[in-house]
Amino acid sequence: MSKDRDRTVFHRDGEWINKRNEADRASSKHDTQREAEAAAREMLKNQGGGELTVQGENGRFRSKDTIPPGNDPFPPRDREH
Repeated sequence: MSKDRDRTVFHRDGEWINKRNEADRASSKHDTQREAEAAAREMLKNQGGGELTVQGENGRFRSKDTIPPGNDPFPPRDREH
């Protein structure tokens, strides 16, 4: 699996953060959640795929998606994106 490439988008201190899960620092900071999610998707696509997890402002998980060529066990069922 691509655990070392998986990314999370979350809100912190008035900014939306795009961060690789195993990293200590953010990969990028954005004004909007949409911008952070787009940056994370592009990075995952360029790095060979992986899981993207998005959290809302309240910290609750909003969505989780596999970016190709990640290892999604049920690709036809993913109708969220």
